[in-house]
Order: sequence, then structure tokens, then C-alpha cells
Amino acid sequence: MQLSVWTYEGPPHVGAMRVATAMEGMHYVLHAPQGDTYADLLFTMIERRGKRPPVTYTTFQARDLGKDTAQLFQDAARDAMERFQPQAMMVGASCTAELIQDDPAGMAEAMRLPCPVIPLELPSYQRKENWGAAESFYQIVRTLADTDITPQDQAGRRPLANILGPTALGFRHRDDLVEIRKILDTLGVDVNLVAPLGATPQDITRIGAADFNIVLYPEIGDEAARWLEKTFKQPAIRTVPIGVGATREFITEIAELASVAPAPALGDTASRMPWWSRSVDSTYLTGKRVFIFGDATHAVAAARIASEELGFEVCGLGCYNREFARDVRAAAKKYGVEPLITDDHMVVEDAIAAACPELVLGTQMERHIAKRLGVACAVISSPVHVQDFPARHSPQMGFEGANVIFDSWVHPLVMGLEEHLLTMFRDDFEFSDEAGPSHHAAHSPRKAQGESEAQADVAVLEPLGDASGGGWTDEAERELKKIPFFVRGKARRNTEAFAAEHGRREIDLATLYDAKAHYAR
Repeated sequence: MQLSVWTYEGPPHVGAMRVATAMEGMHYVLHAPQGDTYADLLFTMIERRGKRPPVTYTTFQARDLGKDTAQLFQDAARDAMERFQPQAMMVGASCTAELIQDDPAGMAEAMRLPCPVIPLELPSYQRKENWGAAESFYQIVRTLADTDITPQDQAGRRPLANILGPTALGFRHRDDLVEIRKILDTLGVDVNLVAPLGATPQDITRIGAADFNIVLYPEIGDEAARWLEKTFKQPAIRTVPIGVGATREFITEIAELASVAPAPALGDTASRMPWWSRSVDSTYLTGKRVFIFGDATHAVAAARIASEELGFEVCGLGCYNREFARDVRAAAKKYGVEPLITDDHMVVEDAIAAACPELVLGTQMERHIAKRLGVACAVISSPVHVQDFPARHSPQMGFEGANVIFDSWVHPLVMGLEEHLLTMFRDDFEFSDEAGPSHHAAHSPRKAQGESEAQADVAVLEPLGDASGGGWTDEAERELKKIPFFVRGKARRNTEAFAAEHGRREIDLATLYDAKAHYAR
């Protein structure tokens, strides 16, 4: 564990809290010191939920460490039971409380509470948030599922499916579910239950009644799905329907598994993405360099959409959740890039700066990085900020999700006509590099007072530091300015590296052209 200003994932008890908050009739008693209640803010301020999470904290203080902290936990659990009367209760410890080894699971069992208790052993110093959510959901399913409930004979009824994985604080989970339910309804498939989001402990007992499972978010639902597959012989659909191609595959797989006709769902004409991405107005998309980073599921899906459906060039691909690193490595090999598996945002920033992309697809961390570098950005994955929980319907999955993705990714880019006009009028004060394109206004390159334009280029577009090349002639600087601002930093670095390698102390027009020819090979 290392200290960091930003973190992609919280400790595992935050993942458990996401599961508890998503469910109805569930309560989570968390053995935690005063101060760990900060997690409430994630739901009330970022997700804008209308009520606080169903979590009771023991909130012990420093002076309590010399007393019986176990009694504090028992009192908190008993009070929560009387006040909230949940159908089931989760119990566990935060990363700080884990150090005092009070064993909340054993204490809760000894109390013999009048409801099922799900004990959580979440190693806070080895695992993180997504793993904590997956483990919590798995333990809930394993504890509450009634093994006597199995699918009924399919004759004369519609197929039944469970949808697994949506949680509280999930990136567009609420809206994705709307689109998935539409697809299933069109196919003639009924939903047995959605879990954790909106499910009660009583609902979980009948999870075995479904014919198959749909794992929408593998980071959360896959562990439980594997147990259900083993216990109830329920097959699982693991294709994540993000993008037109993946949505069509998703529909085909469900139709085959449920023995229904896929044509009604495949004939959906709501997706404008295929036509718009092929239209003449979108030819400026072709070859745009895109850097992708996020959770593995969304990052891999984004890479496929970028490459196969929008004609982008994937110049970087990575994820922060190491449990799914294998999927990202396989995708990176397909697109010919080096996979980036890290939870250090500074490493990600260095990689983005080195790749010089024209678009960054990432989390809220990459949004900040892209702003600082003056690069277009769209958010595709958690962790996210409040603006990524819009009031409007804004899914990522299904055909409508593909429309949302098209708009979200394409609109931040410099369009062909705008690029042409910026070049034509670059000497006009309104269209100069310092003004930046209109949709980049919030993070246009700015130069400090008294700083030259060349220095501003280096400061904003070259965060890796000054190259070792020599000085630039005025003529070469003027020629460099003709290169679009969003790739000029790379052109400058390449030219200075070329000059240093060939021993040219001064970078003149000839050196600039020679470097261009060298790197164009």
C-alpha cells in the first residue's frame, strides 16, 4: 500500500458498502473508527442519492482502544437490528479496525441475531474496492440462495434470466439496466432478478429459479456467477454489450441460450452510430490516436469500439484492477500496444504524455490529466465525479448506449472543418493557439506572463521535460506552428531527439524536414 493523493479504488469495505447500498432490506454494520464515515459522501454527494447508505458504524475513538471495543460492536449491531429491522445483515471491519482484530463475524454469530448474518473477511491491505464488492456479493448469494429452488420446466413459459453486477456508485449502471431490460423484453426473456441493485435478501433466495445468468459487470458479478454455475448449473452470458458489435453478439448469445429468435432485437434501428461513423461528416475521425485507461471491462470494450467502429488508432490501453489484467493484456496485444497495468495515476500521466494522443478515454483522473495536457477527453469508467451521474438517460450499453458513446467521444475532438479554420486563421487573436478551440476552452494551453509561445508549447504539451536538442531558429519555429497544436508537442520532441541523435546543435528548417521524413518511415 502506498500513500496517494488520488486513488482509483478505495479499500474493500467501500466495495461492500456499494453492494449494501444497492440492495433493499440489507444493513451493513461496520466496525470502524471515528472518521471512516467519510464513505457516506460517495453516495450522497457524488451519486446524489436521496438517502444515506444503510450502514451503521461503531465509530470507536482513540480513548476506546484501552476498553472493550468488542462490546462497542455488539451494541452497534443490536441497535441497528432494533432500529432498521433488516431482512439480513452484513458485518465487517474497515481497514483501520482490522488492525485491532476484534473479529466482527464471530461476535455477530455469538449474538444470535434474528436475521441471516453475512460475515465479511476483507483483507484491506491486500485487496481493493472492486474485489470487496465482488466478494461481498458472492458471500450474500452463497449465504442466502435457497438450493432447493431450481428452474421449472421450460414448456409453456418464457425463459428467465438473472442480471448480475449492477451496484450503487456504478458508472451508468442504472441506465444500462433500462437498455438491457428492453433487449430481453424484445427477445421474449423475463428477468428473475437484478442483483445487487434493487434486490432484497428475500429476492436472493430465489436466484436459482433462473435459467441462466447475465454478467453485466464482471468485476462485481463474475465470482457469484461462477458459484451459481457450479451449484445450480446455470450457464452465464459474459459478453458485455458495450458498442454495436458487442451488443449484436450479446443478443445472439442470449437468443441461442434461451432458444428464442434474435431477429427482433437485432433489427433495432435506434443506433445511429454505424451510419454516422461511416458518413462523410465523420471522416475526420479516421486515424485519431486514442489512449484508453479504466476498469478492465470498460477499457477493453472502449478499445474495440475505437478501433472497429470509429476507425481510431489505439495508442495506449490499460487498467487499474489487476484481477482482470489478463483481459487487458490480450486486448493490448491485438491492437499492438504495450499494456499498462497500474493503480498509480502518475504512471498513467507519464504514459499519456509520451503517447501524445488526440483523445483520452478514462476515469475522472484521466480527465484531470487530459485537462492539464490540453487534450480532449471523455469519461468511460469509474471512478467518476458527480457530473458523470447525469439526470438524463445516458447508458453505455445496448444500441442507445452506442449513440451516447458516439456523442461523448466525438464531440470533444477537433473536427475537420474546425481544424482547417484554426490553421487558416491561426494569426487571428480569436483563433490563436492560446485561445484554443471553443470546446477546449476549459483547458486550452495558456502561457505565463512573459513566456514565449515556444516555451508555452513545451510547458503545456511536453510534461516530460525539456529535450536535449539545440535551439530553434525563428524560421523553424514558424514552421512548427503550422502543425496542429494537439500534435505539435510530439513533433517538437521528435525533432529535438532527432537533432540530438545526429549532433545538430541548431534546429533549422532542414532539420525539421529531415526529422519529419525520418519518423514518417
